[in-house]
Parts: sequence; C-alpha cells; structure tokens
Amino acid sequence: MDDATTNQPGRLPCSFVIFGATGDLSTHKLLPALFNLENAGRFEDDLSIVAFARHDWVTDDLTGYVRAALKDKASQPSRQGVLDRFLTRFRYVRGDFNDVESYRALVADLAPGLACSRTVFYLAIRPADFVAVIKNLKAVGLNEPRGMNRIVIEKPFGEDLESAQVLNRVLHQHFDEEQIYRIDHFLGKETVQNLFVFRFANTLIEPLWNRNFIDHVQITVAESGGIEKRAGYYDHAGALRDMLQNHLMQLLTVVAMEPPPALEADALRDEKVKVLRSIRPIAKRAVHAHAVRAQYTHGNIDGSTVVSYQQEENVEPDSITETFVAAKFYIDNWRWRGVPFYLRTGKRMPKQHSMIAIRFRHPPQQLFRETPLESITPNWMLLSIQPEESMRMEIHVKQPGLNMNTRVMQMNASFLRTDEQILDAYETLLLDVIEGDRSLFIRFDEAEWAWRVIDPILKFWTVDREYIPTYSAGSWGPAEANRLFDSDDQVWRNEL
Repeated sequence: MDDATTNQPGRLPCSFVIFGATGDLSTHKLLPALFNLENAGRFEDDLSIVAFARHDWVTDDLTGYVRAALKDKASQPSRQGVLDRFLTRFRYVRGDFNDVESYRALVADLAPGLACSRTVFYLAIRPADFVAVIKNLKAVGLNEPRGMNRIVIEKPFGEDLESAQVLNRVLHQHFDEEQIYRIDHFLGKETVQNLFVFRFANTLIEPLWNRNFIDHVQITVAESGGIEKRAGYYDHAGALRDMLQNHLMQLLTVVAMEPPPALEADALRDEKVKVLRSIRPIAKRAVHAHAVRAQYTHGNIDGSTVVSYQQEENVEPDSITETFVAAKFYIDNWRWRGVPFYLRTGKRMPKQHSMIAIRFRHPPQQLFRETPLESITPNWMLLSIQPEESMRMEIHVKQPGLNMNTRVMQMNASFLRTDEQILDAYETLLLDVIEGDRSLFIRFDEAEWAWRVIDPILKFWTVDREYIPTYSAGSWGPAEANRLFDSDDQVWRNEL
C-alpha cells in the first residue's frame, strides 16, 4: 500500500540488523517470525541477518542459540532444511550499545552488502538505549544515505509527552520520517486489519457505525501473566504507559476513524490522528471520574497460586505501580459525540484475551417481552483479537413456541476457513518493513497525540502516590472500574 518502488529489484534490504538479538523480544517474537517468513519463501536470497549483542560469541555460538530457540518451530522433519537455510543468513557482531567502536565493527561486517541496497535496523532493546544506538549509527555513517536505511522502534515511544518529543527530535536529526517504523504489533493482527474491510466494504455495517445506533464501545486487553522478568522496566512504566497509551489507543483509532480517501500509509494515519485530536481533554479535577488504576494481589490463575505484584522479583516492596488501568474517553466529532469509549487492560487477569465489544442502543420501543426496556439484552458486535480471531454479532430471535418471547443468537462472521493459515502480527509487520509499506506503523503525530490524551492522567497519578486500589490475581480487575460507566445498564463484557 505504500512506496511501491521499494519492490523494484535492488531496492529491497539485503541486511536485517537486530540490536538486542538475544533478548526476550528477539527470542520469543522476532526470531520465530523471521523463521516463519523464511519457511513461507518471503525472503530474497541475498538477505542476511546480523545479530548485535553483548555476549562474547562468534557466529557459530549465535546459530546454536537460534537453533535452540526455534526447536519447537522446526520440529517437523520438513522444516529442518528450512532451518538450515535460515541459519546460513546469520552473522554475529559483538558490541556495546554505548561503544562507538562496536558500530565500526558493524560497518565492517555490512560493507560487502552495502552496495546491494538498504539495511533494516531493528531496535529490540530497552527504550533507555534508543538514543545511544541512534546517535552511534549516525556517528559511523549508518544513517546515510538519508532515505535509504530503515530503523524500527518498539513501543513505548518515550515515557511521556516531553520524552517522546525529545526522542523524535533525535531521530529526525539523523533519519527521515520515511525511514522510521514505529511498531505496534496489535496493528498487524488479522482482526484489526480486517476491521477496515468489515467497516468500509460493507454497506450493511457502516451506516450503523455512529452515535445514533451505538451505545458505547469497550476495548479490553487482558493478560493472564504477570510481569515475568521485566520489573526493571515495568515498575517504572506501569500499565498506562506500557499498554493503554499505545496498544489500546491504536485500537480506539481503528474503530473510530473515518474512511480514508485511499488505502495509503499517510491517508490512513491522517484519519487516525483526527480521532486522537478529537478526544475530549480530561481536566485535572476530572481524572478520578475518567480513569481507574489498581495493582494485583495474590490469587489463583488456572489452578495455580500466584504472588502479589509487590512480591514479584525486583519489584519495590511498597511499589504503587499500576498493573491494571481502565479509562473513559469521549470523541467530540460528528460521528461519536456522546458515545463513551471504555478502555481497560491488566495483568494477572483470568485469561489472555483481547476484544473490541460494541454495544448498540436499545430499540425505541419494546414490543416482544413484558419487561422494562432497560432489562432487554442489547445487541453486541464482538471483535476478538486474541487468542481467537473472530467477529460475532448478537441479535434477538423468537424462541420456539406459542408465546412471542425472544432469545439472543450469536452470528459468527469468522473470516478464517479451516484450510487457511494467517500470518502472525510480527510476521506481517516485519514483511511490511522489508517491503517498505508503512501503513500499519505509527507516525510521530499519532504517538504525540496519544501522549497528549493520557498526559493529564499520567501527571495526576505521578503526584497522587499515597494509595492504589488492589484486585485479586485471577479476577477481572477492581470493583472501582465499574464507576466509569455512564449508566447502570452498562457492564464490562468479559467473554465472547
């Protein structure tokens, strides 16, 4: 959808450099995704993968590590040859992110391939190391020629509005915007991409997608896991920065955006920015009415007892970092004026589950049951993002029998046939990076406006550090989250 010239011979990248190649992100996400793309035959023959990390290794050590990491992925005999071919692409460069000499070694390693075309630099590292890597790439000339090499930045892009603006200035000193790929893997998920088609290719749906028919929208990203070994990062970031500012705000923009004039990168992102700019600012005195935070205590998940957040390894014993956040936003434009958008995310919830739930208004007159209008079950549209990817709609039908009673039936519009396989989100996005398609990546003004939206909440919670509500691990969050609803008949939708 973007930069079609990148598909011409000689313009595809011939080197893919991973900074932090032995970290958790690379091991669990990037390497499996790259291997699956190899298995699908999506790479050019001359593409090499260069791992940049601190270990005192040589290339053979790296390929042994990669082979072990992909053991399950390559367990089928038919994939052994694919794995062997994949491993021949790897080279290892030992280096420190802050040591410019390490980057000169990287230049020497890349030199034979620099004539063939572009290089992708993937920063699978802590956000605290972003600036050092960017400046050192410039110091050895790996940002040149401008407009050629590509740099991929993982979320979070900054830790608040000011730091995001500083990071962006550093990036733009050394790279053009067209070279920068701010990645949010939720945008690569099939259901999120299919939402564009669902809305804009069906005359049945789009006329209902507005304040006249929709009562409210819920976006939930629930995680059953804890913080694993990320305390060093997470205890500073919390759920608001780690999840809501990026993943959930991106989902909100996809649900709420207007039809773009074309399926091109900037046209899509222009419409998403319009949504973020239309979100009603939250006044300092209104933060309590618009946002709830909480932290998990000990509990039970899938039959196993888990410890509280404050007992997790390397977490401060008196930490008040939020592991759950719920927030309410209003989009003050013609389509959505008055429709609340409820967003929530949390760790140690009952299951891994991401869903967009859209509740429609009640019909104007109740004809079919002798009950108050408020008690009738509303229509819902349910877009499941993970672990299942599906789209469902709940409607009323007549129950069999003489009486005119109704029941709810779920219409399943799942788009995946039994014989079809879909790309993982990272596979989709990595392929887009290689092919130069920026449609599913975040432009800086998107990131900046998302920070502007949550900045009042962030500042208020930074000062208000005396107390944080709690919720039991294995629950759907604190009872306080229910106070965000505008009416008594609005409740959190937890299940499909």
